Amino acid sequence: MRGIFQKFKEGLQKTQNKLVHEIKRIVTRSPKLEAADFEQLENLLLGADLGPVVTKQIIAAIKIAYETQGSAERDVIAVAKKEVERCFSNLNCELVVAAEKPTVVSVVGVNGTGKTTTTAKLARLLQVQNKTVMLAACDTFRAAAIEQLKLWGERLQVPVISGAHGSDPAAVAHDAVTAAAGRKCDYLLVDTAGRLHTKNNLMKELQKLHRVMGRKLHGAPHEVLLVLDATTGMNAMNQAREFHKAVPLTGLIVTKLDGTSKGGMIVPIHKELGFPVKFIGLGEKADDLQPFNPHQYAEALFGQD
Repeated sequence: MRGIFQKFKEGLQKTQNKLVHEIKRIVTRSPKLEAADFEQLENLLLGADLGPVVTKQIIAAIKIAYETQGSAERDVIAVAKKEVERCFSNLNCELVVAAEKPTVVSVVGVNGTGKTTTTAKLARLLQVQNKTVMLAACDTFRAAAIEQLKLWGERLQVPVISGAHGSDPAAVAHDAVTAAAGRKCDYLLVDTAGRLHTKNNLMKELQKLHRVMGRKLHGAPHEVLLVLDATTGMNAMNQAREFHKAVPLTGLIVTKLDGTSKGGMIVPIHKELGFPVKFIGLGEKADDLQPFNPHQYAEALFGQD
């Protein structure tokens, strides 16, 4: 568990450095917090992409703590950390388990978020948990995506169901569900084509893909996970809203958290849209995708006590 926390901490180092350094600067320069100090704290939290709703919640809690017990940088950081963690109370980050095998997980998102790599990393994570996995290469628009997933399949020794470049993604998905059910795999992970959330025809194609799987296996896909690139900050909110209109999302995977100082964006997306964050990406290696842990996330965001 310590190893996982270390990954959280290292992955969120950019965000944490900026937040903690600036909080200390604001809080320690005068013995009393003035209106201007609270305004700076608010701007700092907004700058880390914690969003207006959560930022107001944190500032209100800091004001109450300050009025009741005075203030120190440590207290301000502790209050902020507690409020962030509170946003995720009663959150279930576990993948669902379907009544009959396989549990089908559709991985969706816009172009460039790292869906194919993330799908493979999720396969690796499930393998570590002693689950049997199959991959479906349903991004048939890009020959490179099919080849990339096949390479991952070889590396992880996981079977990959694919079709020819340009073939019908729904047909590949149909065959993959049949194969995974036949082999009684625990999980079938479906890598879908990247699509802009504003392109109606591509969204309809994704709906068709899901319908075909649902007809083949009751309840499929059992999970629809949207991959979001943390470096896009609050733009990810619009992506999540639009994808959810087309295909009901069950959770989020947030990647590239190690490459941004805006690692707070997870909080408002969950708080305002209600989607659980299931996994976060903290680097390039195969085991750098980790289950989301709210406590460890808050600790890593604001540093340890």
